[in-house]
Amino acid sequence: MGKSKKGKSRKLWLKIPLAIILVVFLAVGGYAYSVYHNAKKTVDSRIHEPVSSIDTGKTRGKMKNTEPLNILLMGIDSDSTEGGRSDALMVLTLDPNDEQMQLVSIPRDTRTEIAGKGVEDKINHAYAFGGSDMAVDTVENFLDIELDYYVRINMAGFKQLVDELGTITVNNDVEWSDGEYDFNFGPTEMDGEKTMAFVRMRKQDPDGDFGRTKRQRQVIEGIVNKGASAASVTKLNSLIDVLGKNMGSNMKFSDMKSLLSDYRGARKKFVDYQMKGEGQKIDGIYYLIVDDEEVEKVHDLIVDFGS
Repeated sequence: MGKSKKGKSRKLWLKIPLAIILVVFLAVGGYAYSVYHNAKKTVDSRIHEPVSSIDTGKTRGKMKNTEPLNILLMGIDSDSTEGGRSDALMVLTLDPNDEQMQLVSIPRDTRTEIAGKGVEDKINHAYAFGGSDMAVDTVENFLDIELDYYVRINMAGFKQLVDELGTITVNNDVEWSDGEYDFNFGPTEMDGEKTMAFVRMRKQDPDGDFGRTKRQRQVIEGIVNKGASAASVTKLNSLIDVLGKNMGSNMKFSDMKSLLSDYRGARKKFVDYQMKGEGQKIDGIYYLIVDDEEVEKVHDLIVDFGS
């Protein structure tokens, strides 16, 4: 129905994991044997977490035909690998044929039915109730789409990832200070701690949680851009170690290799979209109510991308 708008800045994370996939496995082309071996061992023994809600055999068939793929990205508001809620929730679509990717942000307070629970609640509670499996099921049901992979990373991993890269740069368009850091208009260089302050701020942003989600997307792109630089190649082993401690995905190392060889061109063009809705309190709890027309629009954005 509609088309997603272009990201306003191309120099710009996530809290999440586009960075994870692209920085380590898509953006960097060559591997020394030691890096290759370390990556394979880390992914297959520490990161790989299959879920029953995704048929990876079907996904690999799509990859063989280089069809667009949908990947659920989750940033978990926990400093450990267990528990927490999906503070950031995005659907990344990779289109290798037109060499483009699309990132659709789902506000964490969006009210929808939680798959397997039969109750309506905030969509970010799905992960807290049933982990990655329930989160995948809930997003698929909400948008009536098919997800091919998921990637989750916790907050501690996000900070460590930026610090391993040294710094990232984003184009800031909301000026504020939190007492410790000053965020001025324009290009802003940040280490891990400052990045966390950047993505967590809401009260001083006129767009509230929508502004926060936008900053998450800016940081994702910043990590991708920094990770793609030649200087980051020497840091691959340390980046992989950070991911092994803080990341989970239903991808195996062979899946990531296929993304590297067949989907890496997708980073040439980046577009994004933020789901919209109206805030409403129900029984004293704040929710974002997304109407059927907006849900259908986002469904079409994802399903029709690359077709």
